[in-house]
Amino acid sequence: MPKKLSDFPVHLGRGGLAATLPAFTGEMQWYEEYERLYPDDGAEGRLVSLHTFSSPWTMWEMHPKGHELVFCISGDLVLIRELPDGTEQRVALTAGDYAINPPGVWHTADVEGEASVVFITAGEGTCHRQRIPSDV
Repeated sequence: MPKKLSDFPVHLGRGGLAATLPAFTGEMQWYEEYERLYPDDGAEGRLVSLHTFSSPWTMWEMHPKGHELVFCISGDLVLIRELPDGTEQRVALTAGDYAINPPGVWHTADVEGEASVVFITAGEGTCHRQRIPSDV
C-alpha cells in the first residue's frame, strides 16, 4: 500500500531494514519515541522524512552522531549553519539541490514562499535549541 513520506517517515536500519514509522505528529514526543523504536541501530539508523515549510524555522538543531542529507524537492530555502569556529555559513538550495550537514554542526533554515525538503538524518542524540527572534 503506498504511503506519503510526509505522513509516514521511514527508518533505514542495519541489515538493509526499511520500516514505515508511525504517523508523523510534528511534536517533539514523536522524535523521542522514534529514538526508542530501533535502539540497536544506534548511530547507523537513518530517519527519512519529507517536510514542507512556509516560514523560517523557529529552532536550531544538531545531529551529533552522523551526517544529514538535506534535499530540496520544490521551492527555495537557505540552510544556515553555525560552524564550530562560530562563523555562520549560508547555503541556498532550490529544487533539485542538496547539501550535507556535518555531524555536530547546528543548523536552521530561512524559507520565503514554500519549500519541500527530504531529510535523511542520523537522528540519534539530536539536540534542539530555540532560535532567537533576531535570528529569524
